[in-house]
Amino acid sequence: MQVILLTDVEKLGLRGDVVDVARGYARNYLLPRRMAESATPARVAELRRVDEQRAKHEARTAEQAHEIAEVLGKTVLRFEVKAGPTGSLFGSVTPSDVADEIWRARKIRVDRRKISIDPIKRIGRYSIPIEVFQEVDVEVKTLVVPEGGELPPEEELAALEAAEAEAAAAAAAQVEHADLDTVIAEVLSEEDSSAKLEADDEILPQEASVDEPSPEDEA
Repeated sequence: MQVILLTDVEKLGLRGDVVDVARGYARNYLLPRRMAESATPARVAELRRVDEQRAKHEARTAEQAHEIAEVLGKTVLRFEVKAGPTGSLFGSVTPSDVADEIWRARKIRVDRRKISIDPIKRIGRYSIPIEVFQEVDVEVKTLVVPEGGELPPEEELAALEAAEAEAAAAAAAQVEHADLDTVIAEVLSEEDSSAKLEADDEILPQEASVDEPSPEDEA
């Protein structure tokens, strides 16, 4: 079935894309999580109208591209986002978010697929490369700021990231150690079971001989 993505979905598409997906994937995953909506003819037509309007503000010549690049080069985008104590975002800033913010701030349309970033998942200062036109590139300064706060100095950001990486490594090591303990326990349990079976095999014949009558009893 066809759906309209409401957010960027890795390996599937960007927000606003109309994509074909399996009906079960849509109903059990995308739709309940509000990552997509059904692609009704009316919604598809509405999206196309919006995209056509924005396309009028896209660079069509190298000269226009250079003018747009000059404006974007002086632009600083700012995203206020929910973040944890170590600077990790509850979510991410995606190419679609960047394109939408450029449109909101400058009324300039850029192709989301020409925004060369993976989803941003930490607070920080970024320079985002954008291909405005063929052989016309620009980097747009972008601040990803914790909601209701400001960015700490670069040294503190680096320390937060290092602390998070260290905690993640420790957690992974703990899980690996727990898995190893489980494997060892299972092996020991199997060895105990095997030893018990061997012991039972040795005892059973002796117990059977006790029940056999003696020659005197037979007489």
